Amino acid sequence: MSVAEAVRIDHCDVLDTLGADVRAGLARPLKELPPKYFYDERGSELFDRITTLPEYYPSRCERAILNRHAPDIVADSRAEELVELGSGTASKTRALLYAMAGAGSLRRYVPFDVDESVVKACAVELVELYPGLEVHGVVGDFGRDLAHVPDGRRRLFAFLGGTIGNLYPEERARFLRRLRTAMAPEDRLVIGTDLVKDRAMLEAAYNDSEGVTAEFNRNVLRVVNEGLGADFDPESFEHVAFFDEANSWIEMRLRANGAQLVHIDGMNLDVRFADGEEIRTEISAKFTRDAVRAELGQAGLRLDDFLTDDGGLFGLAVASPAEPFRSRAQS
Repeated sequence: MSVAEAVRIDHCDVLDTLGADVRAGLARPLKELPPKYFYDERGSELFDRITTLPEYYPSRCERAILNRHAPDIVADSRAEELVELGSGTASKTRALLYAMAGAGSLRRYVPFDVDESVVKACAVELVELYPGLEVHGVVGDFGRDLAHVPDGRRRLFAFLGGTIGNLYPEERARFLRRLRTAMAPEDRLVIGTDLVKDRAMLEAAYNDSEGVTAEFNRNVLRVVNEGLGADFDPESFEHVAFFDEANSWIEMRLRANGAQLVHIDGMNLDVRFADGEEIRTEISAKFTRDAVRAELGQAGLRLDDFLTDDGGLFGLAVASPAEPFRSRAQS
């Protein structure tokens, strides 16, 4: 089977909501831009660099958990397909793919990501690495386009990297319910969850000494410039990241260095920033095992196992559909 025959990529209208999201977010008392717009090609490259930084423990810890437990996860799920939400370059799921190939069960990989370039790149790489593998990529927003995940059998859904923490509590609840509705009884789910820990360690992970996270944060302004013809000067905004203990999440913001007037040509919109005014660009919630169990349960999912690294810094939840379950749409 040729690469062209082994790879299929479906496209959702990823950027058709950019204008509406920017207009709504910049009109709020605390201006806000959704973190999904970090991830153009440059943003994806920057994030891959972040995962290698000494301060950024989540990727190392999650990888250690997967390297140790992937064979058991695959054996218990008897998975034939891996569906990865927010796949990026598929670096997070290599251990699962390897374990499935080793078990002789790997049939199809479904990378789902907002960045078309990384979906294409990892699809080509993986079909060459695993002869006979089919890749059905989806370019879309996992918060909105889950219905585009192709039907399959014995699927293992993976939502890794602590990305679940980028959703506000109400968004997490809706997302998990939709995901549960998309799952068949024999499907399984693994979710990476960053855990509550020392404040200094948390804040250091988002304020690296090399400034890569700061560049990643400012990249959202470049995406808005390119997508909507805006004239943000990214270098005129300072990266800010801090732990909000009351909400148990890290917040990333961009702080205006000096009063600014930004024109967004594609929306015929002018936006004023006072000196020191901030844009919230991301939250990253931190969890406990009990909190993960509760949120999964409310969505109709049963926590089957909760795996951590040796230091207890990061957790991997393994879950399955609970029966009986009725979605709110059915209620």
